[in-house]
Amino acid sequence: MSTTTATGPHAARNVSETTETAKQNRVLTPRFYTTDFEAMNRIDVEPVREEWNALVQEFRDDSNSNHFERDEAFADEVNTNLPPALKKEFIDFMVSSVTAEFSGCVLYADIKKRATNADIRELMGYMARDESRHAGFINRALKDFGMDVDLGHLRRAKKYTFFKPKFIFYATYLSEKIGYARYITIFRHLEKHPEKRFHPIFRWFEQWCNDEFRHGEVFALFMRADPKLLEGRNRLWIRFFLNAVFATMYVRDHDRPEMHAAFGMDPTEYDYEVFRITSECTRQVFPMTLDLDNPKFHRALERLRRITVSMERARQQGGVIGAVKRAGLTVAACVGFARLYMVPTIPNELPAKVLTQPAW
Repeated sequence: MSTTTATGPHAARNVSETTETAKQNRVLTPRFYTTDFEAMNRIDVEPVREEWNALVQEFRDDSNSNHFERDEAFADEVNTNLPPALKKEFIDFMVSSVTAEFSGCVLYADIKKRATNADIRELMGYMARDESRHAGFINRALKDFGMDVDLGHLRRAKKYTFFKPKFIFYATYLSEKIGYARYITIFRHLEKHPEKRFHPIFRWFEQWCNDEFRHGEVFALFMRADPKLLEGRNRLWIRFFLNAVFATMYVRDHDRPEMHAAFGMDPTEYDYEVFRITSECTRQVFPMTLDLDNPKFHRALERLRRITVSMERARQQGGVIGAVKRAGLTVAACVGFARLYMVPTIPNELPAKVLTQPAW
């Protein structure tokens, strides 16, 4: 993979702190992606045509067309005087979320712009539409706190990572499905404990996450339409992305203790519930699932979390000593991920039908 930086007359303009945060490309921050657009244009969905047409109709029906509008109670529920530690973590969550949603919008819009394949062009347009709504809705919520992310500047200035289409499929499929699992788990918890809902945006999560689920279905069909993407050496890549996405979520969530405390949720229990839902979703397309009950899996995730905490402390320390510490910890992180990767997986037999429904 490679990265490029957008340049132009606007690249040097002054931007807000939140926009600068969104521009960062660190291990745990959302990235912007580009791909081989010609290869995307050559995708053939005929092997899954019946299910493809059914999914396209769902996008055309656009069940969430009026969902991302603030109701009259929204402003009354907003509390910008959150405890400082909670406020900091919540804003970090919002900035990370708007960046991730806008990343999808940019990628899907770029694919549509370059596509002549009618199937790909239409679906990418619908998904860009959805992600634009999501990003805009979060950004408006950030404005309640006197800040937002300059999405136009972000698109021009953020580095782009190149992924081959198959890597886009694996990574984006998992991103959409784990996004569904995260949102629905929070929503269901707050349904039972409405007194823990410290911001009204969480009331939107149920229908919102159905968009995420539907987007994942698109990439499931792409992969099932081309079986070689799920065979041979590609199984190793699938295993890599499963472990990488789960590990990233685990480390990131444990870096937000105040937010999970406000929810009344233990971050470890929350993460494993999300992992279980995501694993159930991925049975539609991936030939294996991770062994979530294996103690070695638990220990490897926790080891990576501790290493990441130490790396951040070394980064803040700076200087030569900090750099030396980070170099050593980077090696330790690679070894730690290798241990996670080597935990045996559970084989999965793919179902005849691909499409599933959000049933959690």
